[in-house]
Formats: sequence, structure tokens, C-alpha cells
Amino acid sequence: MHRSRVYALLIDAPEAEAARAAEFWSAALGVDTRTHPAEPQFVGLHEALPGLVTAVQAVDDAPRYHLDIETDDVAAETARLVGLGATEVSQWLECRILRAPGGHLLCVLPVESPPEVFDAQSRTWS
Repeated sequence: MHRSRVYALLIDAPEAEAARAAEFWSAALGVDTRTHPAEPQFVGLHEALPGLVTAVQAVDDAPRYHLDIETDDVAAETARLVGLGATEVSQWLECRILRAPGGHLLCVLPVESPPEVFDAQSRTWS
């Protein structure tokens, strides 16, 4: 058994447009932005969607949205989603990047939330 939950909604924007996209979404949603020096490709949109991390991510690809799913067992959650029809696209650090039926990307990553949040909001899978 393992557990997982939707952790984040990422607004992927081409690198050259990411700063402007973050400014737009911050103003459109009426929220502050937050950056972290260790992860400069992400600009957080603080409290844009309460309960979810929401951020603009600079990417070297086309604009899109994607979900991050956090789990206490990356391999098991990846296998579960592949069994449902997703295909594995690549891996970045400990994160597995999948493509869901319909073409949307999603990432499966180790738990990032505080333990009490993950325990309260995750679903258990067998």
C-alpha cells in the first residue's frame, strides 16, 4: 500500500516568457509571488489555490499546465498511473514525468508537504 495526493498545479511557460507570466498570474489572481534561490525556475503564487502549491515554472517547451502528485512511494504511484493508461516520459531527479491519456503531463514526486498535511489529505492505494 502507498499514499498519494495532488500537491501542486504548475503553469509552465517558456523561459523567455516566464517572468511576465508570473507577473500576469500574480496580478490576475491577486496574490504575491515567492521565489526560492535553490529553484529559480519556479515562481510561487502564494495562496492562489488554498491547499495546493501553485507556481509558474520556466520550461524549454510549449506553454501548458501540469499537476504534481506527491507520494510516499514514487515507484508504486508511477506503476499505478501507468496501469491506468499513463506513459512514462522521463525522470528528473526523484521525479517521474508521465503523460496521461489526452496528452497532459504530470509529475510524481516524493512527499514535499508537511507530514500532517500529507497524512490528512492523501489517499491510500493498494
